[in-house]
Amino acid sequence: MVISPKKFAHVVYQTGRFPEMVAWYEEVLGCTAVYQKDTLSFLTYDDEHHRIAIVAIPKLQGEAVDHGRPGVNHVAYTYATLDDLLATYVRLREAGVHPYWCVNHGITVSMYFRDPDGNQMEFQVDAFATPDEATRWMEGPKFAENPIGVEYDPEELLARRRAGASEEELLARPDEPMSAIPT
Repeated sequence: MVISPKKFAHVVYQTGRFPEMVAWYEEVLGCTAVYQKDTLSFLTYDDEHHRIAIVAIPKLQGEAVDHGRPGVNHVAYTYATLDDLLATYVRLREAGVHPYWCVNHGITVSMYFRDPDGNQMEFQVDAFATPDEATRWMEGPKFAENPIGVEYDPEELLARRRAGASEEELLARPDEPMSAIPT
């Protein structure tokens, strides 16, 4: 059975023109920054914790990297529950489709997949009951020190859920930091 996402979540753009991109979305869509540092901005125009993220990618030297050019980094879809996300993971795994990166961002628990053309899709479940709670967490010190998140093993997460761990327990982000976003 296919479980469809409950909503479109956000889009992430990677760019070499970071200030211009942030200013454009602030002007064109009326976005405000929920979180912004030198190379990373999370913007929203509604009650969602972020609808657009912009990541600065330094100019590459030597051989080009596939995802090192300006453009869309990924498109994200939110599932209603962790159980729906895990059921989707199992269905895709059985079809031979595997995530290349699983990370607990703190605001979401996410699985990243690539389509046949290499476009990246994030399937996620919100870790907070409301966007306001997620936004408050993003404004806090844990997010500031590690805005990327903590990697996890989807098989371990699935096993813990099947063994009776609560969604609340599994959605809470561990404190272990991550240093980089995979390409």
